[in-house]
Amino acid sequence: MSKVKYYYDPETLSYRPIEITNKKRISNFVLFIIASFAFGLSSLLILLNSDWINTPAEISQKRALENYELQFDILDKKLKQIETVVANIEERDNNIYRVYFEASPIPEEQRKAGFGGVNRYKDLEGYDNSDLIINTAKRLDILSKQTVVQSRSLDEIERLAANKAELIEAIPSIQPIKNQDLTRMASGYGYRIDPFTKKRRFHYGMDFSARKGTPIYATGNGIVKRADNRSSGFGKHIRIDHGFGYVSLYAHLSKYNVRRGQKVKRGDIIGYVGNTGRSMGPHLHYEILKDKKKINPLNFYYGNLSQKEFEAILIQSREENQSMD
Repeated sequence: MSKVKYYYDPETLSYRPIEITNKKRISNFVLFIIASFAFGLSSLLILLNSDWINTPAEISQKRALENYELQFDILDKKLKQIETVVANIEERDNNIYRVYFEASPIPEEQRKAGFGGVNRYKDLEGYDNSDLIINTAKRLDILSKQTVVQSRSLDEIERLAANKAELIEAIPSIQPIKNQDLTRMASGYGYRIDPFTKKRRFHYGMDFSARKGTPIYATGNGIVKRADNRSSGFGKHIRIDHGFGYVSLYAHLSKYNVRRGQKVKRGDIIGYVGNTGRSMGPHLHYEILKDKKKINPLNFYYGNLSQKEFEAILIQSREENQSMD
């Protein structure tokens, strides 16, 4: 039998029993069910959105994410190793191989240039680890490009190696006039006093003073591209194209011993010292060009000079005296 509950009635100053009807009982039961359902639902949502409880699918996804993070860490270490190896190959390529074969080094910006234009990584945006994924994708793309550039460079080096013997024969590497035939090494490469204007100007070659008619020798194998007097100031002069970007020039000749288009070898007599053109006396003005840029011929006399002879001509060439042309 259920307990009877009472309430105090202030009007009658007495306790009166609480009468609970069936309707009230049903209403209270329905409210209890609704409250219980609401509490259970809210508790379930809280649990589902917390780390206290995970569904099997969430546990599986969490494990997959942890595995992906581990794989990315491993990939990052491997990328660093590959980047180190590629950087080492690039350094050796620029500072050893290309220097040895006298090829211009590949600029850093060309090796590691990014990819401009459209956003290549737009599809990777919007995820929790987008920055990590995009950075890894960029590194892979750059490594891929570096590998292609390096592969082409090595192909070029291979071609240069195959032509090394030809290159050695072609490089202008002897003095164009024999030491015993020289009156003196008149002027070197650098700033000198112009004999006509008496002003200081850059002298792009070397002047070898010798008697008129002294033989002039080709300093490397090549093809005679010019043998004429149609270049201002040089008078009768010869230009030999040695290939590989090298050209040698011989000016102020008295006469030629070769003609345009003729193949010559190092040591062949190509002409004779004279005093033609803009010249202060019999001498040979000699220049070397590499890729159309005039360079110091003194760096190429290793073919027929002893160490003592080279040191002597080095001292003379550094004197800032008056040139002969």
